Amino acid sequence: MEPTIKGATFYQYKLLKKISISVNALRIYAAIPILFILLETVFVSPASLLFFLIAVPVIFWVQYVVSRSVLLIAGYPVAKRWRNSFRLPWLGFMPDQYISCSLFRRVQLHSLWIGLSFTALFVVLSPYAFTLSLAFLHLWLLFPRFYALLRTGWKRQDDMLKFNPADVSCYSQ
Repeated sequence: MEPTIKGATFYQYKLLKKISISVNALRIYAAIPILFILLETVFVSPASLLFFLIAVPVIFWVQYVVSRSVLLIAGYPVAKRWRNSFRLPWLGFMPDQYISCSLFRRVQLHSLWIGLSFTALFVVLSPYAFTLSLAFLHLWLLFPRFYALLRTGWKRQDDMLKFNPADVSCYSQ
């Protein structure tokens, strides 16, 4: 007779694709903002470093609010499954567990367009260097997420993604 456990759910996922992130790629990714700040300081404004430092929490907040709102509207339990990550390349509000490709794609697309719209508001209201910093940071933070989506399969609906510090994996249920 087989032992049974009441109320337990066992998930078996089949690994479809795993994309490793090399240390050199992380170094280049981390160096890009430094290069941006230097170029912006030389060509746009000497106060670019200050504007960049102000733009960092603003963009993190915008992406957090948009991502959390999309997840809440979709009825997804945010509290236990998403966390703020401070590890490259997954900076910002990221899933802590498996997440469906379609939901992650929806969250990232909403974050992209709403974040760019928010940044566009600052074109009129703030210095040019601040607007550039907002746009750069927003796209820089989203780049690894979209890269992972494109490499694992943009059109996947029922598959699951799992983000680890050095890789992203795509699983099928």
